[in-house]
Amino acid sequence: MPTITTKQALVKTLACGICGTDATIIKGGFKGFKASSYPIMLGHEAVGRVEKIGAEVVSYKEGDIVILPFAPTVHLDDGTIVTSGWGAFSEFGVIDDQQAHGDDECSEVAYAQQVLPANLLIEEAPILVTLREVYSTIQYFDIKKGATVLVYGSGPVALAFIKLMQLSGIESIAVVVRNGAKEELMRKFGVATIINTENGTVKEQIQKIYPNGVEYVLDAVGNERILNEGLTLLKDRGELLCYGVPKGNQLYLDYEEAPGNWKINFQQMPYKNEEGACHEKVLQWIDEGRLVLRDFLSDVYSFENIMQALEDYLSGKTERKVVIVYG
Repeated sequence: MPTITTKQALVKTLACGICGTDATIIKGGFKGFKASSYPIMLGHEAVGRVEKIGAEVVSYKEGDIVILPFAPTVHLDDGTIVTSGWGAFSEFGVIDDQQAHGDDECSEVAYAQQVLPANLLIEEAPILVTLREVYSTIQYFDIKKGATVLVYGSGPVALAFIKLMQLSGIESIAVVVRNGAKEELMRKFGVATIINTENGTVKEQIQKIYPNGVEYVLDAVGNERILNEGLTLLKDRGELLCYGVPKGNQLYLDYEEAPGNWKINFQQMPYKNEEGACHEKVLQWIDEGRLVLRDFLSDVYSFENIMQALEDYLSGKTERKVVIVYG
């Protein structure tokens, strides 16, 4: 059970989504977590109910449903240190009150910890974390409305990029998929230009549609092979965007067939103040029916079956977002 300060609130976890970050930590490949950091508490896509508030808290009250509670590192009686990998799969987490702290002493995550509307379904609410992170990343990447964007990926992050770019007025979007089922999924998300690798190489298909290349290649997976292939598809002064987290901390790029001029842009850790600033816009799109959270949800597991959920996720059996719900 985490302790709270007078400027924090204690939160009972209600649901938490599985993220590719969790998978990378499990496999020992996430930057910042060395072998000595393990064991690690996973999870960063949680929603929960405020159970207790500190004396100086003004932004939250008991009973509020909130997003993004984290659990701190734990020092056990036997000397074991359980590192916080944000720790949102714990039964209880903590949120900071930005107003109580003030900007100078506030933790970054506090800028993205907010109260949720009562009408959101608990099993769908964790998807907001992905949507807010992705929307803030689109703004950071500064993708122009008239640009051509080629997306690699078909999971929840790629789907979020596609839908949120569409809502942002970016119309010329193509996506790379590996089979007919993924192609059908993309059509449901309104993607008109789909590059199915069953129909030939990506380069052959792209050259027929965009003879001079595309302005942006977006890797929503985090894969060295994708990044190298994407380089060959850019137009001159195009930009390679990587939002996924490549495994390990080294990357080999072969730019023999790349254009003469290109840029690469990594976003592996979205800023929480930028994520928090996207909160109201994402909720507005949900209220207007332009964003449907259920469209991004694949499977819901009870906490008792969390190991099965992680196994299914890691083996690729799940198609979209996987959410764990607590009893």
